Amino acid sequence: MKNTNFFAELKRRNVYKVAIAYGVVAWLLMQVASQIFPFFEIPNWAVRLVVLLLVIGFPIALIIAWAFETTPEGIKRTQAADAAGQRSRGGAWVYIVLIGAALSIGLFFLGRYTASRTYSTESGRPPATAGSLPEKSIAVLPFENLSEEKGNAYFADGIQEEVLTRLAKIADLKVISRTSTQQYQSKPGNLSEIGKQLGVAHILEGSVQKVADQIRVNVQLINAITDAHLWAETYDRKLTDIFAVETDIAKTIAETLRARLTGAEQSAIAARPTEDSEAHELYLRGRYFFGKRTAGDLKRANAYFNQALAKDPNYAPAYAGIADSYVLLPEYSDEPPAELFSKARAAAEKALAIDNDLAEARVSLGLLHGADLNLNAAKREFERALELNPNYATAHYFLGFTVLAPLGQLDQALAEVKRAVELDPFSPIMNTNFGLCYILARRYPEAIAQLRKATELDPNFSQTHIFLGLASEMSGDSAGAIREYEKVYEVEKANPTGGKDVASPWLAYAYALQGEREKALQLLGQLEDLERRNGRVFAYAVAMVHLRLGQREQAIDWLERSYRDKELPISFIKVNPALDPLRGDPRFEKLANQIIPPGDAR
Repeated sequence: MKNTNFFAELKRRNVYKVAIAYGVVAWLLMQVASQIFPFFEIPNWAVRLVVLLLVIGFPIALIIAWAFETTPEGIKRTQAADAAGQRSRGGAWVYIVLIGAALSIGLFFLGRYTASRTYSTESGRPPATAGSLPEKSIAVLPFENLSEEKGNAYFADGIQEEVLTRLAKIADLKVISRTSTQQYQSKPGNLSEIGKQLGVAHILEGSVQKVADQIRVNVQLINAITDAHLWAETYDRKLTDIFAVETDIAKTIAETLRARLTGAEQSAIAARPTEDSEAHELYLRGRYFFGKRTAGDLKRANAYFNQALAKDPNYAPAYAGIADSYVLLPEYSDEPPAELFSKARAAAEKALAIDNDLAEARVSLGLLHGADLNLNAAKREFERALELNPNYATAHYFLGFTVLAPLGQLDQALAEVKRAVELDPFSPIMNTNFGLCYILARRYPEAIAQLRKATELDPNFSQTHIFLGLASEMSGDSAGAIREYEKVYEVEKANPTGGKDVASPWLAYAYALQGEREKALQLLGQLEDLERRNGRVFAYAVAMVHLRLGQREQAIDWLERSYRDKELPISFIKVNPALDPLRGDPRFEKLANQIIPPGDAR
C-alpha cells in the first residue's frame, strides 16, 4: 500500500513528467555538444563536461520536482501549493518533450549522415578531403637549389629545415617532419596526392639561389586540395639577413593559415641563434652530412659543427648538433657508447647553458638519461622539448617509446608514438616501434597490421621483422613467426650494418621455435664463442633463445648481460609479454626491479 501511495505521489507531483522532459532535453543537449562543438573546434573535454553536468543534474531536477510546484503565482513549495489548492496544469512539458525529441532525432540523423559521408566504408578511415585534413596543417617540401655551384645543395636543404623548425614551434599548426618530406622532389606534380599521403592541407614549395654573399629565396604556399596558390614571395637579401627571411616566411604562413601565435612562439620563430654568417653556413653543412646517417658522415658533420663553434663559441645549435652526432654514432660504428655518450652529455649541457630553450638539446639529454634508465629525468627533458616545439616528432616518439612504454603507461605511450607517426608518417623506425607498443599492450592484431604497414615503407628493416615474428608468435601463429625470424637473418646478411650480430640469434630462435633444438644449440655455441672473443653479440636476443629452449637460468644470465651493456630492449622487462615465462622467478624479479624500480612503474 505504501509503495502504491508513493508512486501515486510521484505522479501527482509531476516527477515522472520532469524525468521524461529532462531526459529528452538532456539528449538534445548531448547531440548539440557532440555534433556542433567539433565544428567550432571546441575541445573534446567540453563535450564530456556537458554530459557529466547533465548526469549530475538529473537527480537534482527530480528533487526539485518533488519539493516545488509551478503555480499561476510562481514557484511554491509543494506543501504550500497543496494548502492553497493551487496546482500546475502541466501541459507545457508535452511541448518541451515533442520539440526536444524532434530536434534530437534531427541532429542524430544529421550526425549519422555526415559520418557516413566522411568515412570510407572500406577502410573506416576518413578520406583525405578538405573536410578531413586539418586546415592548419603544412608540409615543407625540399627547396630546389638554383645555384650554379651544385655544392650549395646543403644551403637549400638547410633553409628548408630551418623554416620548418620555426613553423614547428607553433602549437596551433600541424607540421610534418623533414624526414618524411625529403622523399619528394622540389616541385612535384600531384600536390593533392602528396597532401593525402602526408595528412596535410597545405604545401610550401621553394627554391634557393646563392651567389657569394647574396641569396634569393622563392616560396609559394599552396592549398594541396584545390591546388590554389595562397601566397608567394621572392626575397633578395644579403646572407646576413637569412634569419629575417626565415622568420618572415614562418609568420606569413601562420597568418595565412590563421594559426594562433603566443608571445613565446613569436619570440621563438624570430630567434637569431648567431650573428656570424660563416658560422651559420658551417652549421648548415654539418646538418647536411648529419642527415646522411653513416659513421663517416656523422664524423664529418661533427667537424663542421666544431668549425662553426670556432667562428662563434656561443652558437648553441652547433653544440646540439655535436650531441646528436655522438648519440647516434654507436648505432653506425663499433665505437664504445660510454665514451661517446659522455661527449654527447657535455655538448648538450653546454648548448643548454647558452640557450636553455633549445628543444634539440633537451631531446639529446633525454636520450642520454634514457640510456642510463633514468626514465623520470628523461621524461622531464622530452616534455620540456615538446613545450618548446609541439610538432617535434622525435620528442613525441622518444617520450612514448623509451619512457612511457617501459614504465607500463601503455595508453599514453601509444598516444605519443601515434602522434609522432602522424608528424613523420614515412619513418620506418617510428612505424615499427609503434607496432612494438601495440605488442607491449598485448593488442596483437593491431600490432600485426601496423608492422605490415612498416614493412611496406622499408622491407629491409630487420627490426620490423623481429617484431612481426613476436606478434605472430604471441597470436599463436608459430609458422608465421618462424618466417619472420628467418627473414631477419636474410635481411641482416644482405645488408650488414657493422654492429653487433643481430641475425644469428634470431635464426637460432627460429630453430628453437620449430623444434630443431640441436641446430639452435649449435648456433648458440658459436655466438657464445664470438662473445668471448670480441663481445659483439646482441645479449638480449641470446637470452630469448635460451628462454625458448627452456633454459631459464641461462636466459637470466644473458638478460643481466643485456642490462650491463645498456641494450634498449631490456628497458621493457616489466611489460614485454615474451618474458612472461620468467615472471615470479626471484632472480628475474630482482633484475626487473633493479631496471625499473617499483615506484617508477605505472
